Formats: sequence, structure tokens, C-alpha cells
Amino acid sequence: MKTQEEIATEWRKKGFSCGLWTDPPGQRWENFVHSVDELVIVVDGEVEFEINSQVYHPAPGEELFIPANVLHSVRNIGNTTARWLYGYKG
Repeated sequence: MKTQEEIATEWRKKGFSCGLWTDPPGQRWENFVHSVDELVIVVDGEVEFEINSQVYHPAPGEELFIPANVLHSVRNIGNTTARWLYGYKG
């Protein structure tokens, strides 16, 4: 998997920020809508993303795109702390 710095560089070229989010086991972020596009990549852990009623279980390093103004949720479904990168278009 690429490093956070490598991903941040790629995302900046696409006009996205890049930050690291850490969630304890069982953490749930339900029913969010952002006014800008978002990119996410799981670094480690088992994270479930629900985007516009479609459920995804990305492997570490797999990038997901969340369009602006689309309902989405994020859930740590594993038994360990999960870390994932997120970036907003801007």
C-alpha cells in the first residue's frame, strides 16, 4: 500500500485534501451528507461504507469515491481500531 504522503500528493493533484481518521471498534458515523466530493482509503481495520444505500467493504489501500450531496455512513465493523484516510474536494 502507498504511504499517506504518497496518497496525499496524488489527491492534491486531483484537488482533494488528505487527513487520517481513527475509529475504535464499533464506531458508527451515520447518515452524513457533504456539499463536496470525498475520497476515502482504509489504512487498516475493517471499515464498512454505505454510499447511497450501496454497502462497500474496501480492502486496505482501495480508494472509494463519495459524490457530493449523497447520503453516506461509515462503520468500524472489526474488533480492532480502524484507520482511514479521507479527503474533501476543494
